[in-house]
Amino acid sequence: MKFIWTLILLTLSLAASAEYRVYQYFVRSSAPYSLNKDARLITSTLDPVSYLAYHGGRSSIQVDLLRSWMCKGHTGQTPTCDAPLKSAKLEEIRSEGEI
Repeated sequence: MKFIWTLILLTLSLAASAEYRVYQYFVRSSAPYSLNKDARLITSTLDPVSYLAYHGGRSSIQVDLLRSWMCKGHTGQTPTCDAPLKSAKLEEIRSEGEI
């Protein structure tokens, strides 16, 4: 009986797959006397609340969430996957023969 449960558990663990969410933000300084008032486009795996808390809170930056998407796999030491919209546009351009 133990063998059957071990076999079932092993089969289920091999079928499992990981995925993570990627967020794209528009970030700018909210400090009144900041030297850098330029906004930046940031891609991160931190959710909006965690990103804001990690980077000093509302008193130091303003964060606007633009979009988010899911990536297959794990986040360990690899760059995030491209946004689905970006991938679709690249495929459309390739099909037209521009690249």
